[in-house]
Amino acid sequence: MRSLITSPTRAVIVTLFVLVLAAFPFFEQEFYTEMVTRVMILSIFAVSLDLLLGYTGLISFGHAAWFGLGGYVLALLGTKYRLTESLWLTMPAAMAVTAAASFLVGLLVLRTRGMFFIMVTLAFAQIFYFFFHDVEALGGSSDGLNLRGKPSAAIGEWVPFELSDTNTLYYFVLLALIALLVFMALLLRSPLGRALQGIRENEHRMEAIGFPVFRYKLAAFTISGAFAGLAGYLFAVLNSSVNPEMLSWHQSADGLLILILGGMGQLWGGVIGAFTFVLLQQVLSDFADKWHLWMGIIIILLVLFLPGGMISLLDRLKGLWQGRRA
Repeated sequence: MRSLITSPTRAVIVTLFVLVLAAFPFFEQEFYTEMVTRVMILSIFAVSLDLLLGYTGLISFGHAAWFGLGGYVLALLGTKYRLTESLWLTMPAAMAVTAAASFLVGLLVLRTRGMFFIMVTLAFAQIFYFFFHDVEALGGSSDGLNLRGKPSAAIGEWVPFELSDTNTLYYFVLLALIALLVFMALLLRSPLGRALQGIRENEHRMEAIGFPVFRYKLAAFTISGAFAGLAGYLFAVLNSSVNPEMLSWHQSADGLLILILGGMGQLWGGVIGAFTFVLLQQVLSDFADKWHLWMGIIIILLVLFLPGGMISLLDRLKGLWQGRRA
């Protein structure tokens, strides 16, 4: 894959971006701090989806199932059944449950391709949605569950931090996002990552030369589900509640829109897309009554004139600059 810009420039831009995010809470604007926290959680969700869509070529309309499941694991363990409120138990449990669920579902849905894969993933997501909407043992209402409190970070008698503090939660989510991006960068440079990108380009050729394509796709589906579960867990912590809408197809569609806006198959595409998506929502809802209409028009224009997403704008600017110098 062609690099966006030269490596030194990319390193400078990434460093500045992370530093700006790290300094943001010092402006002491609690509303905007929570909003950026929400954007970073959506970034984690979008990056997890991009492993499927951008790097493996699998279009899933059921990714929100893992997002909602991660949040419900926290609500069920900490609130409904009161088994534990420990951050160090509930967060790994959320990722483990979503990884296991996505693995089992992947065994079935990955036997389909194309439009059939899209529809089957959507069908499974709706099954999960109605489970949490109708089954009393899992919440059983459209209102969902309100959490008793934030997960506790206590280790014995020592409490290193409190997620009830807005800034602390902000930095915890920021570290989670950075850790995911580092993991993704390493994964995509590994033999597994190269194989996934080969499957995206030509699945039949990869099968012909002896690669176990189904196993690679199942690995991507499982890893993607685990990190979507992490995003859902953090979303539940931020909102102090969960509801079945977290598992709805609307949430999956938002993830797809974020990647279209940011750029599919690009490590930072999900992050840029999430910031663009929320910024457009805020600006358009403040200045236009029918902001959904304008959002749709903007997305159509971006697809027409920036098919690579906002992240490809850097390439366009670089090309214009080099053309001017020439």
